[in-house]
Amino acid sequence: MTMLNYTLITDPAPLAASEAGRQSKSTGTVYLLVTNTGQTAYSKITVTVPVGTGVGHLTQDFTTITPKGEFTDVKSGRTRSATVKAQGFAFQVTDQGGSAISFGPGDYMVLTLENVTVAPKPGLVVLRVTEAASRSRGGGLRTSNTAVALVKTAPKEIPAPHGFLADNAIVDAGAKVLLSWEGSDDFTYEILFPGGRKLVPKVKGAGSQSPYSFALDGADAPKRDTTYTLIASFGTQRHILTTTVQVRNPILEALTATNGIAAGCVKGLNSGDGDITFVQGGVKVWKTRGSEESGALYAGQATMSEISTGCVKGLNSGDGDITFLQGGVKVWKTRGSEESGALYAGQATMSEISTGCVKGLNSGDGDITFLQGGVKVWKTRGSNESGTLYAGNANLIGLNTGWVEGSSHGTGRILFTQEGLRVQRGNGTLGIVFADKAKLNGVASGQTTPGQGWKAYGSFNSIYIDVDTSAAGFTGKPIYLTSIGGAGGMQYDLVGTSAVYDVTATKFSVYLQWRDGRPLTVAEAQRFGWYINWIGYDTH
Repeated sequence: MTMLNYTLITDPAPLAASEAGRQSKSTGTVYLLVTNTGQTAYSKITVTVPVGTGVGHLTQDFTTITPKGEFTDVKSGRTRSATVKAQGFAFQVTDQGGSAISFGPGDYMVLTLENVTVAPKPGLVVLRVTEAASRSRGGGLRTSNTAVALVKTAPKEIPAPHGFLADNAIVDAGAKVLLSWEGSDDFTYEILFPGGRKLVPKVKGAGSQSPYSFALDGADAPKRDTTYTLIASFGTQRHILTTTVQVRNPILEALTATNGIAAGCVKGLNSGDGDITFVQGGVKVWKTRGSEESGALYAGQATMSEISTGCVKGLNSGDGDITFLQGGVKVWKTRGSEESGALYAGQATMSEISTGCVKGLNSGDGDITFLQGGVKVWKTRGSNESGTLYAGNANLIGLNTGWVEGSSHGTGRILFTQEGLRVQRGNGTLGIVFADKAKLNGVASGQTTPGQGWKAYGSFNSIYIDVDTSAAGFTGKPIYLTSIGGAGGMQYDLVGTSAVYDVTATKFSVYLQWRDGRPLTVAEAQRFGWYINWIGYDTH
């Protein structure tokens, strides 16, 4: 039986075990309170620390522990340092100079073990105390042993990251954005944004809670209002934070406005660009913003209910001129001349043209002559050699011919035979039929609705979809070829896109998971708009 009493206290209480794989380890402080409730005792105390990675071990790294001893004489009220020396995996506490400490009635000592890196497995830890003590100063020291215990609880969850914000909430299109947050180094951080995702490098040499920042510029800089998603992952822990950056003068690939756009003006992005101002009853085109000089309207096509003008002329000197006369129009060769010009048109709609022939503008061009009951195409004007009719589109009631050939030298030919059609290359060998769609017996294709139909596949961190092919009318066991598409992308990081399961004449299934095995959810498939493209060939 020991002469002194021993009590163990921890901070925090209880201690939490460290978790394998985490950069930040669980640490704490162990206090051994030694008290004398009896007669005066002279004692040297040795505390043995269990070292290892098991349930009953306090730490796996004895060298990180910082020991300190403080003795308090209750009668004088003074506190002095005790000498603590490491011996193997134990600490021996003596008075200054290595002699036994004199404990009077009520005196006490505290052995503090700081910076204890707690071993990974939770459970009960027992520290062995060896006491060498005597009731008299010169008497022989008698050795006694006792034990004190503490509890290691299961590892605590890593604190969630916080403060995910951009350095500027509003930026110009294409400007650099710096995202910042604070979180544990144990997490793996990933930033998702429309059209991309970035893995954040670990902060090296920092503590368990560190400030993080990540810059997005160049091609990754926002061009329009953008929401950034921060995903923090460790084991089964997963935290998601978002922040949104608004963009001045956004660059839009497309804009659909169902209820209209209200604006006083529209101007170009660059200095000196033109300006369109909306005025009462119409619009005004100015040469530059703020000027009073009228600008020019350039358009590939313009649909207007009415234009009121006396004439229309070309932009360049010497260009032709159209003058609007009473009951018609007149085309002049140049502005102000009396020489008739030529009318060139990709298309002209007229109620009637009365003419004996139509000929090309250039020497040697073909000629169309209007005959009784039809027309005749001549190779050149005035010749008797039949010409060729070229047309982008022709509506004919009937066409009797042995073959149809392309207009260019060496192009293919279609022959009409007794059995059907024969497609040939220009050299006479069998050719190829190209078509956007072809309906053939036993072959069909289809596509699922983007983002719909996906289901979670048990606890396997994956998803699947059942694809309905009943509209194809297959009767046997088809062979299916598949691929995956989606406006949100990320198909490249998937496994299982071309494998089919549960194949029947009316359906098949596709199972997907992330290439690195992390959990894949139905919500992600919906967000990325994934769908299945398929082609089936009936083997019946």
